[in-house]
Amino acid sequence: MITNHKYLFILIILILSACASRTDPEGLIPPDSKEYINNTGSDTMVNLALAWAEQYQQINPQSILSVSGGGSGTGIASLINKTTDIANASRKIKSIEIDNALSNGIEPIEFVVARDAIAIVVNPNNPVDNLTLQQLSDIYSGKINNWKEIGGEDRPIVRLSRETNSGTHVYFLEQVLRLGVKEDKTLFSTNTLLLPSSEVIGAEIRNNPNAIGYDGLGYVTPDMKVIAVTASQEEGPEFIYPSAETVNDGTYPIARDLYMYTAGQPKGSIKEYIEWIHSLEAQLIVTQLGFVPINAP
Repeated sequence: MITNHKYLFILIILILSACASRTDPEGLIPPDSKEYINNTGSDTMVNLALAWAEQYQQINPQSILSVSGGGSGTGIASLINKTTDIANASRKIKSIEIDNALSNGIEPIEFVVARDAIAIVVNPNNPVDNLTLQQLSDIYSGKINNWKEIGGEDRPIVRLSRETNSGTHVYFLEQVLRLGVKEDKTLFSTNTLLLPSSEVIGAEIRNNPNAIGYDGLGYVTPDMKVIAVTASQEEGPEFIYPSAETVNDGTYPIARDLYMYTAGQPKGSIKEYIEWIHSLEAQLIVTQLGFVPINAP
């Protein structure tokens, strides 16, 4: 007669065997030979990082990748604190972060791994089609508060933003609210809603005809309306929609690089993974998820 303890032991063995078979179906790789890579940071990049990790593990089953979000600031802080191997960031590392890293014995090494446009999105029922960067700055800083001031209906503007730990938030603050002027101290209006994820911003845009938000191009869905943007203040400017083409030709004014940071020059499995991310195979995933590949013509 088999006791309950023996049943439990057999069940645990079966569960562990099943888990191992998912990453090493034939059981050919000894557990102690597997290479673990922690990858933390940007929420904008998290779906892309997950897709990369899944594909890479299929072709390199000895590598086990752990991917998590939390924001660019979280990823860089984890790199500084030596709790992650790779930090994802949708903004460049700040000088104070570099100083903190160096003081902790870490030299952050930067890799551009993809590009992205930040799309301005509104509810599909909003009649406004075009905005200038100056109008966006005035909206988000609280100088413009009603849609009728920019050609829309008599409705209050509901401002949506990512949280302050987000690299997208930092980029939008510096390049849109402050129009790229380092000395400018313009801040988000105090009644801006700070939301934790791209998905939450999308849900609010779909449900609120008064809302305006911004997000990475890869998170824009057909049930959002994308606003065309121009940096020009001249009469009759050409308004540009975000796309891979307008990012590459430099005509869309709210575009940025996406980064990975390592602690020093990468070696071994981390070096091999970074090199693969720059390959045509990995950059095809960038295109499939709505971002812009770095090797695009």
